[in-house]
Amino acid sequence: MEKKFKKIKNHRTLERLVRGFANYRRIEMLELVESEPELSAEEISSALNINYKTSADHLRRLTIAGLLLKRSDSVSIRHKLTPRAINVLKFLRTLE
Repeated sequence: MEKKFKKIKNHRTLERLVRGFANYRRIEMLELVESEPELSAEEISSALNINYKTSADHLRRLTIAGLLLKRSDSVSIRHKLTPRAINVLKFLRTLE
């Protein structure tokens, strides 16, 4: 019974991860941060021509999913990919 519970918990963790990148804007953001690490939310929203509030929400979701790391400099928050995000992008490219 204990093994079954752990397996279900793992499925829920995977679901949270998949929901984290299951949006075309979030995938665009991952690709952008891959090509230009250490971007701020303002720079990301400007590069993708989207509203700052929208980009901040997407970045929050990517962080919760464990796909982005945040680092504070004196003026803004900088973003970079986690190893998990690099694997997600590799996986997504196999689907193209």
